[in-house]
Amino acid sequence: MNAILDELSKSLPDVHEVVTVVIRLLAALIAGAIVGWQREHSHAPAGLRTHMLVCTGVTLFVLAEVPMGNDAMSRVIQGIATGIGFLGAGAIIKMKDSLEVYGLTTAAGIWMTSAIGVTIGLGRLVTAAIAVACAWFVLAVVVKLEPRPQHSDRRGLPG
Repeated sequence: MNAILDELSKSLPDVHEVVTVVIRLLAALIAGAIVGWQREHSHAPAGLRTHMLVCTGVTLFVLAEVPMGNDAMSRVIQGIATGIGFLGAGAIIKMKDSLEVYGLTTAAGIWMTSAIGVTIGLGRLVTAAIAVACAWFVLAVVVKLEPRPQHSDRRGLPG
């Protein structure tokens, strides 16, 4: 019983650490929600929940490694970038009968959301807020400047 209590007491953070973790995780939820809501509104495959989970999960990975130092943090960030790249690759579709590729924006949005999560985890909340604004601008405003396809195939994808 003492071993259990000892282990649990070692993991109890001080008040400052609790506040830091709560603020950063809530910031990650909000940042992911902003990007995810835009993707949900655009009917993208990865929407609100996906972006919230990616941003918060990445923030948690970074928070878990803060005491380890710069070298360990660098490896954590490299692992995140690789893992998120793999996740994004699953969203990309190349049409067999054409040279069209779909899902690149979804993959890039997931990648950007993970970068925002890293930034939040490192405590750069203002930088993360600017990045969220930039991502939202690209996804919600720049898309209106792109030419639209003339027709769609049976699956609803642009022809």
